[in-house]
Amino acid sequence: MIKLLICDDQAVVRDGLSIMLNLAPDLEVVAVASNGREAVQLSADWQPDLILMDLKMPIMNGIEATRQISAAQPLVKILVLTTYDDDEWLFEAIRAGAAGYLLKDMAHIDLVSAIRGTVSGKAYVDPNVTARLLSQVANSRNQPPASQLTGRLTERELAVLNLIATGHTNASIADQLRLSEGTVRNHVSTILSKLDVADRTQAALLAVEHGLHQRESY
Repeated sequence: MIKLLICDDQAVVRDGLSIMLNLAPDLEVVAVASNGREAVQLSADWQPDLILMDLKMPIMNGIEATRQISAAQPLVKILVLTTYDDDEWLFEAIRAGAAGYLLKDMAHIDLVSAIRGTVSGKAYVDPNVTARLLSQVANSRNQPPASQLTGRLTERELAVLNLIATGHTNASIADQLRLSEGTVRNHVSTILSKLDVADRTQAALLAVEHGLHQRESY
């Protein structure tokens, strides 16, 4: 069973999500929180596999809660689920440690799929905000030199990272680089370890910050 914690300041949202998600045979909502502070405490108490985190809440917002939970419990996945597609909130949520960023108008079946995928190690960003996220990072005025990353990775790892940053799946990367999917998965794990990031989304952000998404594949 995948243990879930729902954090949202609206009771109707908490109740609706709890009912809907508990219908899935492999999902169980073990706790709900009405603000970030409650989420931090309940996460420590219940040790969920994944937290659905709202952003704008009283007492403590979702960004700070995500930051604190990620620092204290790095194995807990946090999936932002919000009505806000504002660039600042999006960028800060990923930086705080969120494994994904979804909008509340998504279909229930897609949310369940995103939860399962996030727990298995994938990263999800709503298609409506992905392009703006990458554009914001790419246009940063204080872009670090690519050499800060290229010195850590082999040429093959840089090629894989480049494709991750441009939205390719492991299957697509394997096809383009003529590798097996197992080899690609190993490369991805090594890249995450070398770059000291938690997931593909953060690796992609780092690559875009350093301009590596514009490099040619090897």
